[in-house]
Amino acid sequence: MSPYALSVFGGVQEQVLAMSRELSRRGILVQVIAPDSHDLTTYDTPARIERFGRLISIPANGSRAPLTLSVAASRRAARRIHEFDPQVVHFHEPFAPLVGWSTLREHNAAAVGTFHRSGEGPAVSMAAPFLRRWAHHLDINAAVSEQAAATAHSSCGVQTKVLFNGFETTRFVEFDREQQPIATVVVLGRLESRKGVMTAIEAVRAHNERHENPWRLVIIGDGPERTSLVAAGGTDGAVQFLGAVSDIEKRRWYRRADVLVAPATHGESFGLILLEAMASETPVVASDIPGYRDAAGAHALLFAPGNSASLEQAISMSLARDHWNPGPALLHAEHWSMSRLVDDYFTLYQSARERFGALR
Repeated sequence: MSPYALSVFGGVQEQVLAMSRELSRRGILVQVIAPDSHDLTTYDTPARIERFGRLISIPANGSRAPLTLSVAASRRAARRIHEFDPQVVHFHEPFAPLVGWSTLREHNAAAVGTFHRSGEGPAVSMAAPFLRRWAHHLDINAAVSEQAAATAHSSCGVQTKVLFNGFETTRFVEFDREQQPIATVVVLGRLESRKGVMTAIEAVRAHNERHENPWRLVIIGDGPERTSLVAAGGTDGAVQFLGAVSDIEKRRWYRRADVLVAPATHGESFGLILLEAMASETPVVASDIPGYRDAAGAHALLFAPGNSASLEQAISMSLARDHWNPGPALLHAEHWSMSRLVDDYFTLYQSARERFGALR
């Protein structure tokens, strides 16, 4: 179950769809429940997709969450799951409103929760007593990072096993590398202040003002800061905004990039895009924040968050490497393969089923 609409780009949604593909590949019958964005989006998964409720966007953790607040939709989703009769119900962000709440309260199968959020915020702090009362509905819990595990414990009182995120590593080398005419820096993510895109623009423009070998900055994604960021990017073509792109086009741009920059200032529980770039054999520069450090290991250049001069220096260092060997970073990325992650979740599913059966 995803509390967030699958048609909107986000880390939780990516995990839900990728897990559904891997589970389906293993012969497991999978149903995915999510809010309804009322569009004609098709999803790259053989799993059955069921969508419920009117989609709204609300502020959450420095971003905006595409979810539903419809109680009726939550009840319809619960009925559909009851008809599906699963052995395990897997709740991603189990306490995020609202599509999964009726199922969480009345489920007739083992319940596994995965916590993604890093940092509480005032809304979560206020809801903490309610969340703690609901925690017993989950048979076993996982978290995508140490930071997410700490948040789950402080806000909900639950103990989690840290499994991190996973991704399908082989999908990122399906396309040939495309050499670009000038050094190309790619930033991928939602256009909102905490993602640090302005820092990347400032770094690239500062370099281009002082050097004869210009950089091109390609920004993939959309969001509320687009207008101001486009204005800051200028009109000389050095900064290009592609908006939201398909998964295939995203993977192509990983292979076109000379360096992938992840400039978020905070609020990242796990840096999956760093690992995707490594799997694409692309060098990575990332802000020095906890979620990114977990993903980077020793295989990315880190810079001071929000500091454009520090970012410019890190990009210069990355581009100056004549013979960068992608092998160690690629091996590092494969540690987070979706196949390995699903193996770990199968162990949790079995434990949850045993606990659920013992409590009935």
